[in-house]
Amino acid sequence: MTTVDETVKPKRSVAARIGEKLSGGLLQFVLILVGALWLVPTIGLLFSSLRTPEDMSASGWWKVFSKPSQLTFDSYSKLLENSDITNSLINTALITVPATVLVIVIGSLAGYAFAWMEFPGRDWWFLLVVGLLVVPVQLALVPIAKLFGDIGIFGSLIGVILFHVGFGLPFAVFLLRNFFAEIPRELLEAARLDGAGELRLFLRVVMPLGGPAIASLGIFQFLWVWNDMLVALIFTDTDNQPITVALQTQVRQFGNNVDVLGPGAFISMVVPLAVFFAFQRQFVTGVMAGAVK
Repeated sequence: MTTVDETVKPKRSVAARIGEKLSGGLLQFVLILVGALWLVPTIGLLFSSLRTPEDMSASGWWKVFSKPSQLTFDSYSKLLENSDITNSLINTALITVPATVLVIVIGSLAGYAFAWMEFPGRDWWFLLVVGLLVVPVQLALVPIAKLFGDIGIFGSLIGVILFHVGFGLPFAVFLLRNFFAEIPRELLEAARLDGAGELRLFLRVVMPLGGPAIASLGIFQFLWVWNDMLVALIFTDTDNQPITVALQTQVRQFGNNVDVLGPGAFISMVVPLAVFFAFQRQFVTGVMAGAVK
């Protein structure tokens, strides 16, 4: 009679063996390589913005490694003298900061209400909010543009801010509600026994514990609004254009104005890039935690 050796390990799948081999230094090397390749366009744009138009038309940006004398800040000086670009940077900040803050504040309040407050139709209202995540921005451009025109805010910064807030709230409520729902009920009940009302409970307990999710939401909203071009192109006029539309206008009107386009494009890219790298840990932690429940 044949006996089976109980010490024999079960045969692992091919995927498991490949994952074990990649879990060491090879995986880290691949990730570093991918990250370096991802940064190449940004580095190239930086060096291009520090060269003269004549040097850019004569050779590629990598020539600065053999001829570092090509590097100059003259293009950035011309950028500061270009009122269209400088005003567009201010407009971008005036759009991005309020749109991000409003989404965080309103999304946090709604997320707390959906997670811990009882009211009629709570689950159905939350399903409706989640359903709004699948509504494409392009579908709402025409009706919202008509609505903003009727109430007199079309072409203004307020209209752009409200559009971004409206389309940012569904994801904000979904993310924060799931994160807040993971807070232990005993902790909230203990705070209520100590006499804390809903507002105090929200500000003193829920908001500090929801820091990672709120930070990730703020980063996500900031990046989306700062890099947006479609909404800004439709809902802003000439005086209220953000940097993305201003750069596109410079290309269309002054195609050879590369000494301004290079620095402007780099500044437009480096600000959200710096924000993401500064808070990338909170971004990943908050998104993963909010997606678990």
